[in-house]
Amino acid sequence: MDKSIAERYREIEDRKNAAAVRSGRAPEDVVLMAVTKTHSADEINQAVSAGATDIGENRVQEMLEKYDKVSPVRWHLIGHLQTNKVKSIIDKVVMIHSVESIRLAREIDKRAGNAGKVMDILIEINSAMEETKSGIAAEDLRALTEEITSECSNVRIRGIMCIPPMAAEPEDARPYFREARMMFEEMKTWDLPAERFCPDTLSMGMSGDFEVAIEEGSTIVRVGSSIFGPRNYR
Repeated sequence: MDKSIAERYREIEDRKNAAAVRSGRAPEDVVLMAVTKTHSADEINQAVSAGATDIGENRVQEMLEKYDKVSPVRWHLIGHLQTNKVKSIIDKVVMIHSVESIRLAREIDKRAGNAGKVMDILIEINSAMEETKSGIAAEDLRALTEEITSECSNVRIRGIMCIPPMAAEPEDARPYFREARMMFEEMKTWDLPAERFCPDTLSMGMSGDFEVAIEEGSTIVRVGSSIFGPRNYR
C-alpha cells in the first residue's frame, strides 16, 4: 500500500535532518518547504498535520484558491510573479523567492508600503542561464541587490534562490549548488543597509537533489512530488 502524505512528509523530514547534520548544522537550521503546485488544500492539510510549517506555491491564483482552506502556515511564493499579481499576495506570504528585476522589486516595495509591512525577498539566479527558466545571471547579482536596497525601503533582501538544470543524478547538481553557496557567502560581505539587507537564506534543492543541496549549504529546500506524489495537472 502506498504511503500517506503524512508518512512521506516525515520521511523527507528525517532525510533533511540527517543531511543537515552531515553538513555540520542542526536540523532546525534547514527549513523543509512543502511545494503544493496542483495539490489540494486537503492534501496540504495532511502535510501540515505531520508537521509542515512552510508551504511554497508557484502560482498566485492557486494560492488564493487554497489560502483560507489550509491550516495556519507560512506561505512562500516561489514561482514567477507578475507585477500585476503582487497586490493579491502581499498580505499573505512571508517571503517571495523569485525576484529577478528592479521593476518587480519596486512593485513589491509599493504594495508592502501600502500594507504597512516589509517584505522579505530572495533574488532568483538562473544557474545555467536556461532560456526556459527565469532568474538573473550570476554576474548581475550585486548590481540588482544594490539597486533594490537603494530604492526599496519596504523590501528586505534575505538571500538567493537557485534552480539548477534538470539532471539524471543528484550529484550532477552539486557544482551549481556549490557555485550558489559561493555567491551567497560573497553576498554576506557586502556593506549594505542592514534594515534592507539580511543575507541569511539560500533556497535551493528539490525532491531529486535536496540532500546534495543541504550538504552544499541550502537553508530552505523546496520538496513537492516526494511528499505529495506526481502533480495532478487539470
